[in-house]
Amino acid sequence: MPSVARANELPDGELTFFNVHTNERLRVRYRDDAGKYDLTALDEVNHILRCHHTGEVAAIDVQLLEHVNLVHKAVNGAGEIHVISGYRSPEYNAQLVKRSRRVAQHSLHIQGQALDFYVPGVKLREIRRAALRLQYGGVGFYPRGKFIHLDCGPFRTW
Repeated sequence: MPSVARANELPDGELTFFNVHTNERLRVRYRDDAGKYDLTALDEVNHILRCHHTGEVAAIDVQLLEHVNLVHKAVNGAGEIHVISGYRSPEYNAQLVKRSRRVAQHSLHIQGQALDFYVPGVKLREIRRAALRLQYGGVGFYPRGKFIHLDCGPFRTW
């Protein structure tokens, strides 16, 4: 994470997700004030961000959660994070690659290091600006699909 994300400067470690494919909702505190991750909470995050196509669950990178948390708090932490895509199984990602040139064959979604989302009531451009200010990871802007992509890769934007 960038230097702004030292443990004492991170947001509270609390996020609220709504998975648009499964209609599941999760409000979770995945990290305490001392910086310790709650393994039970992380399991719950892994479950809600599972591959909606296959049901496969994988570990979500905590750096992704911190990145999403920083961006979400930068837009006032208002509203739930509506999940379009979290973890993707390799099989599901391969199907998406066949359907669209815009899907990366070696997507960080496969590694639990990417999230596609929107926050109702917050303009995508506002979320994008907040993410770009951090200069961390990938920041994809998909106005037609009505979502933002964040990942744990090197800083880049599209």
